[in-house]
Amino acid sequence: MIEVSELTKRYGQTTAVKNLTFTVRPGQVTGFLGPNGAGKSTTLRLILGLQTPTAGTATIDGRPFRHHPRGLRHAGALLDAGDVHGGRSAVAHLTALARSNRIPRARVDEALDAAGLAGAARRRIGRFSLGMKQRLGIASALLGDPPLLLFDEPLNGLDPQGVR
Repeated sequence: MIEVSELTKRYGQTTAVKNLTFTVRPGQVTGFLGPNGAGKSTTLRLILGLQTPTAGTATIDGRPFRHHPRGLRHAGALLDAGDVHGGRSAVAHLTALARSNRIPRARVDEALDAAGLAGAARRRIGRFSLGMKQRLGIASALLGDPPLLLFDEPLNGLDPQGVR
């Protein structure tokens, strides 16, 4: 369960998120809708502990995400598909994530297959299209077979087959 209470994030004089409170229970699909700059991505980053809130709390199953050991087994996230090392292959990228989270190597191939990237596993990420990078981000999120997925603009750049 995700619980956000009175969450606020300020950058100097700019308030990106103000007094946000909500709960997402297991089995629910929840989406944020709003214009650019409304704080949607910032909220996800706060939930995942990638940024520190100015005020309030965000917890996953009752504690901050950073306190969950082996994070990819607990929650998978896709925030920015372009935020990967372009010189690595897809399989090398996922293998490094798997090792750091004590995830069996077999999950790398399973995640690549699930995301439709099995045929491009050995290609360098720098040569991937936006949609292929998005698929790699989805594979990364699925790698630990987590009970919780957090996606920021998950359909960005995907073709109809990828959306399906």
